[in-house]
Amino acid sequence: MERADQEPGARSAAIAVGVVVRRLPGVTRWAKWVWKPVSVLPGAGPAHWQILRKEGEALEYHAATVTLELFRTDTEAYLTALSEAVPCVYVVMRETDDPDADHPLEVVLVTASPFEGQDYADTGEEIVEKVPMPAGLIAWIEDFVARHHEEEVFVKRKRDRKRVDLREDGVGDARIAQPTDVYRAPGSRHKRRLQ
Repeated sequence: MERADQEPGARSAAIAVGVVVRRLPGVTRWAKWVWKPVSVLPGAGPAHWQILRKEGEALEYHAATVTLELFRTDTEAYLTALSEAVPCVYVVMRETDDPDADHPLEVVLVTASPFEGQDYADTGEEIVEKVPMPAGLIAWIEDFVARHHEEEVFVKRKRDRKRVDLREDGVGDARIAQPTDVYRAPGSRHKRRLQ
C-alpha cells in the first residue's frame, strides 16, 4: 500500500485505490447495460477500463485508479463508516458526455466518509455506490483514526446573566418620545397632527 502519512505530524494520508465496475445486461429496453462498482483494490496501479473477468454477458473492469485521502479533521466520519455492520467506502461516478460510449461512466472519487458520500448523492448529478472495504483498507483507516482522532468534549452552553431592566440604547427611533411607541414609525405621529 502506498502511504503518504509516514511523518508523525502529517494532517492527511493517501492511498491509490482501484475501482472494479461490473457490467450486466439491462433489464429494461431503455437501459442496455447496468454498471455497478463492486469492489476496490487498495494499492492498485494505474488502469483505464481493463477487463478483469468475463462470465457470459457479465464483465468486470478495473475502471480506474484514484486516490483515497484521509484527513485528520474527518475522523468522526471514518469512525461512523467503520462502525457499520459492513464497513464501506463510497465510489462516486459521473456519466460521460457520450452515453453510447463503451464506458459511459468515469470514476470521480473514492471516499471513506459517509458524510462526503451523502453530499455527492444530494447533488443528483453523480452516482454514489457503497462498496465493502477489504480487510487491509479497514486496518489502514483504523490506524489513521487511532493516531488522529480527538474526542470532542461536550460543553453545555450557559445562559447569559444579562440585566434586562437596564436602559436599552439604540432600540427604536430616538425621535419618538414615548417609551411605549419605540417601534412606531417616526412619521405616524406627525401625520395624525396634520389630519
